[in-house]
Amino acid sequence: MKYEAIHSQLFSGNRKRFSACMKSKSIAVFNANDEMPRSADGNFSFRQNPDMFYLSGIDQELTTLLLFPDCPVPAYREALFIRRTNEHIAVWEGHKYTLKEAAETSGIKNVFWLDEFEGVFNMLMHYAENVYLNLNEHDRASTDVPYRDMRFAAELRQKFPLHHYERSAPVLAELRAIKSAAEIKLIQYAVDITEKAFRRVLGFIKPGVMEYEAEAEILHEFIRNRATGPAYSSIVASGANACVLHYIDNNRECRNGDILLMDFGAEYANYAADLTRCIPVNGKFTGRQRDVYEAVLRVLKGARKMLVAGNTFEKYNKEVGLMMEEELVALKLLKASDVKKQDPGKPLYKKYFMHGTSHFLGLDVHDVGNRFVPMQAGMVFTCEPGIYIPEENLGIRLENDILITAKGPVDLMEKIPVEAGEIEDLMAG
Repeated sequence: MKYEAIHSQLFSGNRKRFSACMKSKSIAVFNANDEMPRSADGNFSFRQNPDMFYLSGIDQELTTLLLFPDCPVPAYREALFIRRTNEHIAVWEGHKYTLKEAAETSGIKNVFWLDEFEGVFNMLMHYAENVYLNLNEHDRASTDVPYRDMRFAAELRQKFPLHHYERSAPVLAELRAIKSAAEIKLIQYAVDITEKAFRRVLGFIKPGVMEYEAEAEILHEFIRNRATGPAYSSIVASGANACVLHYIDNNRECRNGDILLMDFGAEYANYAADLTRCIPVNGKFTGRQRDVYEAVLRVLKGARKMLVAGNTFEKYNKEVGLMMEEELVALKLLKASDVKKQDPGKPLYKKYFMHGTSHFLGLDVHDVGNRFVPMQAGMVFTCEPGIYIPEENLGIRLENDILITAKGPVDLMEKIPVEAGEIEDLMAG
């Protein structure tokens, strides 16, 4: 891994919190992600299952974590099973965790080879009544791929039909939504790398540059600062492309007079940053571009203040919508008279601002969490209002990452330039 070692206390504490939520006489099992085939004999780059990483810190394929807090055999109350390596694997793939290294990384004393798991697990099931299974239950997820945890769950239900089965995902979603101090530090590091990339690209953009060249500058800064890479596919969208919310082709020339929307974030130690900035390709906003930019910035600043403990997404989104309506009327994109007559269930501002303002951020860029419970201290959200005007070839979105604390919101990206004047000054050199 490129990132610096993380103290095992983070993962030990996470396991302790999860175990405290388990019913008595229960086993919980977590599997590493699959190595996904790409084509021929190649695989896509491995990315660890975030729940496995959250509970163990192990960033390697073919790993299984077993938690059985009241197991009659103490050695198996926390047990980690890792891939058994050999000389052939070492030559072709490189170093893999030793038992000692896995114990030091995870804080789990009892580490075994994965080929020992089946025998141990079959024995332990005789002393368990409940089994916690871990599936990807993100409320925006939909997949037909039978991933490893899903296959494991199906096999287990067939082999042990009389046990009771529980869901790990709701427990982990609640736990992962509240970030510890160590996690916030890792997210901040990802943010700091992202800032370096943005400042780098500010000095690079000019008319004639290709979108993919800007993307290359971003990736260069990520990798040279120990990031794994991007936390998601970078959006580098000039002109009308900025009105395509998930545009990732990044293959157009940045032209004089265009606004360039860049939505990117570094991934460090599996934790994500998520930034969006919009800059004038020639270094100067036109009057209209600046008016739209300042409108979005005002909504960002207003929305950021509302990311506080006790607020709800329903109330938050409603208030952001009212701010956006006001700005769109001032920009003459909406008429105040039409807004007064609108269907409340189909607000007119959605024509120009069609996505949500915030999402959870953490081990996933769209991290797990319950959108229907009040916000709590320790949660991290994006804040990303936007205005998209296809007929003007203009899209503006601004996004910062916000930590909720007992004393109010803390902007983790407060040092990253966002004021229009500062952007112009930095581009002027």
